[in-house]
Amino acid sequence: MSREKFGLSGNALKLIAIVIMTIDHIGMQLMPQNLVLRIIGRLAFPIFAYMIAEGCTYTKNRRKYLLTILAFAAVCQIVYLVAMQSLYMCILVTFSLSIILIYALDYAKKRKTALSWILCAAVFAAVFFISEVVPDKFNVGDFRIDYDFTGILVPVLIYLGRNKREKLVLTAAALLLLSLTLGWIQWYCLLALPLLALYNGKRGKGNMKYLFYFYYPLHLVAIYFLSYII
Repeated sequence: MSREKFGLSGNALKLIAIVIMTIDHIGMQLMPQNLVLRIIGRLAFPIFAYMIAEGCTYTKNRRKYLLTILAFAAVCQIVYLVAMQSLYMCILVTFSLSIILIYALDYAKKRKTALSWILCAAVFAAVFFISEVVPDKFNVGDFRIDYDFTGILVPVLIYLGRNKREKLVLTAAALLLLSLTLGWIQWYCLLALPLLALYNGKRGKGNMKYLFYFYYPLHLVAIYFLSYII
């Protein structure tokens, strides 16, 4: 991807998404009657999904990248289970599955053998089964993957773009598909496109690599205890 002189860096976009995500979760836990907060919150997922696709493109250690997100996903799920007695899978689980699909697709494209494509299809089928069939057909409480299979596919589709223009077009297509499957409020996620169009392809100053991963479970705990006190 070309690096533009002006615009928003990856770090800037992540900070914006973190603020938006916090607003969304405050709305969800503390002010569920305030739909404006949930509408604002729809902008967070597209930004994080785009950054996940970028991470898969530019990471120097793919195994470490996946294992890091899986580790923090596990921490978040412990928070969900202990604090909320919930089996609902957090967004980091969604993105972990997205990365697995991206790696499977890259493996098949690199090998270009029938077996590699069969293995890739099997991985996609397994993720679909976990995210769509298990929650609907099996008695597993409130188990569900955040944003479902369609949400898992969003970073995958973005990753297929060869340049900024293609990535934005694929992002728009993926968000349209997501909105069609998740209902009217999700249509507001398309408002994230102008922000993503300002992305300059640069990481930005400072090392914020783990900020989101640490912030995510910590802010969930804080909001949960606030809701408990209130």
